[in-house]
Amino acid sequence: MPARTPFIEAFFDEATNTISYIVADREAGVAAIIDPVLDYDQNSGTVDTRSVDTMLARARELGLKVIWTLETHAHADHLSGSPMIKALTGAKIGIGENITKVQEIFRPKFNATDLKTDGSDFDHLFADAEHFKIGELDVEVLYTPGHTPADICYKVEDAVFVGDTMFMPDFGTARVDFPGGDAEQLFNSIHKILSLPEQTRLFMCHDYKAPGRDEHAWETTVAAQKNNVHIKDGTTLEQFKAMRHERDAKLDVPRLLLPSIQVNIRAGRFPKAEQNGVHYLLVPVTVKNPDMDLSR
Repeated sequence: MPARTPFIEAFFDEATNTISYIVADREAGVAAIIDPVLDYDQNSGTVDTRSVDTMLARARELGLKVIWTLETHAHADHLSGSPMIKALTGAKIGIGENITKVQEIFRPKFNATDLKTDGSDFDHLFADAEHFKIGELDVEVLYTPGHTPADICYKVEDAVFVGDTMFMPDFGTARVDFPGGDAEQLFNSIHKILSLPEQTRLFMCHDYKAPGRDEHAWETTVAAQKNNVHIKDGTTLEQFKAMRHERDAKLDVPRLLLPSIQVNIRAGRFPKAEQNGVHYLLVPVTVKNPDMDLSR
């Protein structure tokens, strides 16, 4: 039986430059949502579900039952909408099994004593090369660390959702300066993707519009990515590492880094509410002058 072609619809979140996807087997009437966004306003500390609501409304319009909400990694630039999708549809939340490494890294940084580091906040932890189904669509998990120790890609028939490994060919590749990031691992992960057939479609998680490009874009191919500005054919590991480290040293910290990490390593949960019923997100403060006592 020939492979089915997945139905794919993209949803762009302008506030975070994130692309979320509905991926479906239309014949079977089932779908997964990949990397959904919870709308969070940093200034007011309020959350909204309009992005999730839009995606679920579209799924209902298409007659699709959402059975998975899939994370490519614990994002540092937006909060996950997966718990809302699970609450409204019963979908299972999946992520790569090495999320436990990320939880272990960040638990002490936020003194998150309530955080379990076994990945059990998620419904399923995917292993490298694991296969599962969305209807009759075959999904293969590709372990692609480097940006974080836990990144995975989802290969759905001829389409791969690459998370934060690469951006569009004219923009480059992901940063590796977060805790647990590794340029050599990212180099190898990208080549793992580029070893797929050249006609394989690749779908990005973010797009920031390269200089000179007027429109956002998020779909490309393996063939096109072999001319990626950061890792084109012939780029050596040492060249890539030098470029990545130099570039990362100049990048700003993501605006939503602190709230995103605290929430996303909990599968999108917020820390438990305090006695007053309010949820709080921490802002760790680093004192550069060891003689300064901030408690006075």
